[in-house]
Amino acid sequence: MKKIEMTAQKEKSIRRKIDNIKAGLAADKKIWGGYHHDGKGLRYLPPQYYIQLQDYAGGLRYLRWFNRIFPRDAAYPDFFLEWAIILFKAGKKKEGKSMIFRTFFYNTYLFDWFFKLPVIPIEKEEYFIFEQPDYPEKHSIYSCTDGQLEDFSLWLQQLYCGEEFREVKEEYINIQMRLKTETDSELVHYLKSRKSQIMERH
Repeated sequence: MKKIEMTAQKEKSIRRKIDNIKAGLAADKKIWGGYHHDGKGLRYLPPQYYIQLQDYAGGLRYLRWFNRIFPRDAAYPDFFLEWAIILFKAGKKKEGKSMIFRTFFYNTYLFDWFFKLPVIPIEKEEYFIFEQPDYPEKHSIYSCTDGQLEDFSLWLQQLYCGEEFREVKEEYINIQMRLKTETDSELVHYLKSRKSQIMERH
């Protein structure tokens, strides 16, 4: 993400984008009889604009709305990273930590990409496109070199290199590697159950 020199004109332009997205979501709800369909994925766009504006309170309000309206939305790893950034910047590190784990579970390579480390593909189960090693390069706009994210990057580095994260990372990836080749149905069931437990606990 390139740092934006926030003039009054640019701020107005970004806020107009947010307003247009919200209007689009309201129209979508009306079309579908009071329910959101959002086939265009508009709901995933606002966090990046709130981050550009450094309006973390506004971003937090939007994400609370998102969580209420789309409580079981799978979303994408870069969206969860934006969620973690906003939580951290809003002073909610505990919630931000949980969102960091969720980001990792959705793409185990994204933080290596964020920290400009080599992204080394692993022979493991990667059922969805957003789990694959080239996903961060194609879709993520954030990195540790972003001046606006200097404090977040330091916090994330401490978390990412900490014992708890290393243990979770090792077990989670090991399970995915075993699921790639395992054929025994009972063992597959156990591994998937253990994977779900790890994700729910963090």
